[in-house]
Amino acid sequence: MDLHGGPARASSLIPPYILGKLAACPTRAKELSMSKRLRLVTSLVSLVAIWALVAVGGMSVVASGQEPGPAGGGAGAAAAPGGTATELPSVKRPMSTFWWVVKSSGWIGAFILGLSIYFVATIIQLFIELRAEVAMPAEEVAQCEQLLEARDYQGLYDFASKSHSFYSRLVAVGIAELPSGLAEAREVMDRNADAETVDMERKISMLAVLGTLGPMIGLVGTLQGMIASFSAIALYDTQLKASQVAEGISTALILTFEGVSLSVPAIYFFALFKNRVQKISVDTLLAADELVRRVVQQAKGKGAAPATAAGA
Repeated sequence: MDLHGGPARASSLIPPYILGKLAACPTRAKELSMSKRLRLVTSLVSLVAIWALVAVGGMSVVASGQEPGPAGGGAGAAAAPGGTATELPSVKRPMSTFWWVVKSSGWIGAFILGLSIYFVATIIQLFIELRAEVAMPAEEVAQCEQLLEARDYQGLYDFASKSHSFYSRLVAVGIAELPSGLAEAREVMDRNADAETVDMERKISMLAVLGTLGPMIGLVGTLQGMIASFSAIALYDTQLKASQVAEGISTALILTFEGVSLSVPAIYFFALFKNRVQKISVDTLLAADELVRRVVQQAKGKGAAPATAAGA
């Protein structure tokens, strides 16, 4: 059966009530299902809980490092053998490394921490969504193959148009354009695949933003720390304290390190997901194109007319 012989022959493949829907574009993919949203929220809560436990642990280390003064005589007081009180020098316990990093990071470090939590949540979401199993579910592919083997073209179109995967949408739009020819159907499928690819790349675009923004935020912290160090030198040149200068320099280095630590994995995962998007798009388009091509070949006289065309 020839699909290129005009509306009379095209109706033998697709019923008239389906031909009336040819101008309609397939619906876009639905938003994340409730189960995926629940998994995403659970991951976010887990990350926040882990960070809170680490923070509490760091503060407990600081608290455990502070020893109370001797009992019965006030701070630093000790009884001498002759009955007089001797003032003991107070020993200042060093701050824990974790709490020192938190204090040196300040509000800029808190902002980088917020971006890091958002980055981890985005990575989890992308790992859930950008999978070949989501774009081309095995059960939908198997169902389309069964309908094609049964020569149920109407059922194939109905099933593909009601499904929301990338593969089913391409199959539906390809079958809908078959009355205009296989070349036109392939062109429409290519355009829809490009649109879907752009939509997937939009989801990973924030990784590129984070990869660029991280060092810039770290640079702001670097400037803040250097300004603090040089202001200590300029204002207290007569009695300069090395601790004041070192504090500003350490702040600059820590914030620079935190910004780069956010940027490097963001750039890596952006490249990873960009390659994954391209592979998913190409593989899905090739599979859908192969199915539509087989529909045309099967309807071209390899056997009896389709069941939906018996009355044509």
